[in-house]
Amino acid sequence: MAAPRPGQPVRGSSTGRPLMAALDLFGRRWNLRIVWELRHGPVGFRALQQQCDGMSSSVLRQRLTELVDARLVEQLPDASYALTELGHGAHRALRPLVRWSQDWATTLD
Repeated sequence: MAAPRPGQPVRGSSTGRPLMAALDLFGRRWNLRIVWELRHGPVGFRALQQQCDGMSSSVLRQRLTELVDARLVEQLPDASYALTELGHGAHRALRPLVRWSQDWATTLD
């Protein structure tokens, strides 16, 4: 399955508005986790699989393919994976959500 793209129909939007395409991409299981795990630099396939609680190799391969297609992740010559500039931008955009989730957790305690 190809990665969601702005301007094409995606889950929740027949018009493929950019925000809806992004929500579809990040709503796919493991995609946010992969972006999170790559935030500090390149990681090899097996190490990434372990960091993602041992998800199956076939699912990891599929998710990496989607994220590479979406240009958030790139595969480096040494076969490791890293965030692209666009991927780092996605991580920066998620930081306010991380802060909010910490406030939420504190409020619920």
